[in-house]
Amino acid sequence: MAAYALCVRDGQLLLSRSPAPDGGPPEWVLPGGGMEHGEDPHDTVLREVTEETGYRIEVTGLLGVHSSRRTLPLRFGRTVDHHGVRLLYEARITGGELRYEIGGSTDMAAWHHLDAVPELNRVGLVDIGLRLWRERPGTPPLPGKMNTE
Repeated sequence: MAAYALCVRDGQLLLSRSPAPDGGPPEWVLPGGGMEHGEDPHDTVLREVTEETGYRIEVTGLLGVHSSRRTLPLRFGRTVDHHGVRLLYEARITGGELRYEIGGSTDMAAWHHLDAVPELNRVGLVDIGLRLWRERPGTPPLPGKMNTE
């Protein structure tokens, strides 16, 4: 389980940058991340955004839930059946100052004009989140409809 925020301000989207796990080029991601044991998803997104960007946010709505299931490689030729559930929240900045995370899963945070996002090296969840933000479905997706990764 993980929770992520879409923060759009003045036509710009707040993103964090994550080093690629395979040593490739870094990828831009929505600020957010994994829930700690016993943590409420709302509290997760507040904590993660502050950790990764320096900003404090107010959640203004739940945009949707994305579920993905895929087989991931492990060491020694073994694999794991991974099921991820990610909550996507809309949020607005209420305080703090932009800064980079030190010693965490991201190394940078920045605002990007919405028109420039398609040119960024980004994870698929950025596009899923932007689609939900633009369409504002208001109702849960049908099973399998959001499983696009």
